[in-house]
Amino acid sequence: MSASRPEAGHVVVVGAGIAGLAAAHALLDRGARVTVLEATDRVGGKLLPGEVAGARVDLGAESLLARRPEAIALAREVGLADRLQPPATATASLWTRGALRPMPKGHVMGVPGTASALSGVLSDEGLARIERDADLPRTEVGDDVAVGEYVAARVGREVVDRLVEPLLGGVYAGDAYRISMRSAVPQLYQAALTHTSLTEAVREIQDRAAAARQTGPVFMGIEGGVGQLPLAVAESVRARGAEILTRSPVTELRRESTGGWRVATGDRALHADAVVVAAPAPVAADLLRAEAPEAAAELAGVEYASMALVTLAYRRADVALPAGSGFLVPPVDGRTIKASTFSSQKWGWLDEQNPDLLILRTSVGRHGETEILAHEDAHLVDVSLQDLREATGLIARPVETRVTRWDDGLPQYPVGHHARVARVREHLGKLPGVAVCGAAYDGVGVPACVASAAAAVDQIHGDLRAVQDLTANPVQSLHGGAGE
Repeated sequence: MSASRPEAGHVVVVGAGIAGLAAAHALLDRGARVTVLEATDRVGGKLLPGEVAGARVDLGAESLLARRPEAIALAREVGLADRLQPPATATASLWTRGALRPMPKGHVMGVPGTASALSGVLSDEGLARIERDADLPRTEVGDDVAVGEYVAARVGREVVDRLVEPLLGGVYAGDAYRISMRSAVPQLYQAALTHTSLTEAVREIQDRAAAARQTGPVFMGIEGGVGQLPLAVAESVRARGAEILTRSPVTELRRESTGGWRVATGDRALHADAVVVAAPAPVAADLLRAEAPEAAAELAGVEYASMALVTLAYRRADVALPAGSGFLVPPVDGRTIKASTFSSQKWGWLDEQNPDLLILRTSVGRHGETEILAHEDAHLVDVSLQDLREATGLIARPVETRVTRWDDGLPQYPVGHHARVARVREHLGKLPGVAVCGAAYDGVGVPACVASAAAAVDQIHGDLRAVQDLTANPVQSLHGGAGE
């Protein structure tokens, strides 16, 4: 049997994050025998269930983008259909210019269709600058451009600094002036190719969405936390005959003379007809260096950002929070936290299961911000409490706290990211029976990771259409916290 068509063969998946588990699930549908090798002691990657003060919470990603089908479909396929829940509230705020202000509506990733959409968030000068967009000459975007650079040129830096930056930062923990518009906000990039006015392009995007009658929640959660998803997928694939081995780091990946692959882990070596590498880019680079040095060199250049999540549990009787699901913080305001989620107000199941507690969390750390994350957990809690006090008036002390660090947790998508991904796949396309997937390629959100897993499975079966489509049309992710 050809290594590129392993329907009845053995496929090894490297990594048991949501992308690797989704790949295993799809491979079983193709009739493959599947072994998943995970270096750590658990499955799930950056989808991590946990507890604080006895309450079940997410310590990683906590929501799924519902207007893309992949993650929701996977949840239903593994028995979680009756546990899918939309947020109890969709309202959020910006903590900017010294106050919590309602999150503006009528924008695309912070870019407004009209100046009035950002009234109350921007200064009068900032609003006036937006109006100039219609009179400016065309701004060429070329093959790619940084989101912040292009948006600032059209409607002013204040739009970027006060709204685009915190929204993108919530997804990538990155810098809007470095992040690729083509990869991170592809609908804006496509609109910029055909429009002179950015605000006019945004209005057209909004009109198309309205015409498509996009209804229903933008995001979805899972009762018990999104961290239940990888556990359910793992249980499903095991029940269908797949083997998942934790504490099994892959140390070598080599082509065999017979056409298959030798996968070394610990003191054993497995034969595989094909391999799906669903590990972070640096790990994938190390594994592919011997057989695909050009692809490995590209993957070694992928940068990552680190961050920490601070989860806080309060006695409900001690706390009165503002309405809504939480707030984002523009970096320009000089605060330590970049966001806070009022988890008990956002998720009905969490509120119902813990009537005497109120759970919220903050996030700390952006790309290049290493100093704050060098501090001990207690310091991250203290600075979070200080910022929460200034933002909301919260003065109560939590009954329990938990800090979860995601070191090198979020891949960065700088200008030219799509071209890097295309080169990786071009180099790997010369080797039969190997593909890559995960957050480093086509989007950091859970649906994007699931989509990349399905495309990788297609690829090792000789069908390149899905990976070509993803590379040409990146998946926008509107929320953070994903995992390979």
